[in-house]
Amino acid sequence: MAYRSTEGTRFGFFRLRTLRELSRRETMAAVADALGISSSAVSQQIAQLEDEVGIALVERRGRGVTLTPAGQRLVVHADRIFGIVEEAKTDIAELQNIVAGDLRIATQPSAASSFIPAAMRQLAIDHPHLDIVMTTMGPAEGVAALRAWQADIVIADDISFDPHTLEGAADTLFLCRDQLFVLLPAGHRLEGEPVIELAQLRDEHWALDVASSAYSMAIRQACRDIGFEPVINGFSDSFEVVFALVEAGCSISVMPGLALRDFGEGLTVKPLAPSTYRSIYAITRRGEVRNPKVAAVLDQLVRSAPRN
Repeated sequence: MAYRSTEGTRFGFFRLRTLRELSRRETMAAVADALGISSSAVSQQIAQLEDEVGIALVERRGRGVTLTPAGQRLVVHADRIFGIVEEAKTDIAELQNIVAGDLRIATQPSAASSFIPAAMRQLAIDHPHLDIVMTTMGPAEGVAALRAWQADIVIADDISFDPHTLEGAADTLFLCRDQLFVLLPAGHRLEGEPVIELAQLRDEHWALDVASSAYSMAIRQACRDIGFEPVINGFSDSFEVVFALVEAGCSISVMPGLALRDFGEGLTVKPLAPSTYRSIYAITRRGEVRNPKVAAVLDQLVRSAPRN
């Protein structure tokens, strides 16, 4: 593409955001899903941005695309631009000191089904002009949504996601610890044990919650570390399906305590030995804890999270 002067050009925020998403997702279809537009619209946004800057920003590689050096450089600047815009919004909101507007929470299902509804109910009472939308998704997907300004707070655990990988790009707030438990069908041979070690489950069939693939992988790796590969006869992203498989006597499982709020009478729950916990965090973009609405939600999440 031939060079031409870009004096007077105004880069559209949405086009810059599209390029940022493309740098992380690598296919037009994935970017389209993330932004809620068509793949052709993504291509059009990138083409318009290339026309504005006068240089190629992407190149096709098989079924995907990769950014050119110019595209990579522009993404670095876009990150700074969006960061400055968000900082400006936070400064203004802090001056106004008004808890109002929209706020989006991306959370793991176990937190969504336990303490977050109580937090939302109390926030609706305390701050009636604050509109919260909660969406369940895995931690990695949630962090991607946070970076794309599609979420404002992400609830994640340190089994499924390592908060240290954020490298200063976000703030993390500890909410609670959540103990892991073994689920057995009623009448199981281990029902009388006060606690159960993984090694005692060597010969069992397992059902695993795969709402977070990293969580199920961590459980499988823990079994491998003590010398066995768990035989899995059920994968599901629904707690209810895992409960049903265990209750029917088809499987056993290991699940976090937050997910066990409504387990049926046909299940036996025992602590995993040695006692094993995961830490639950709230993740926000760097500096946004100064925003009154973000601060109010974080404060209520801390109050609503279980203490142990």
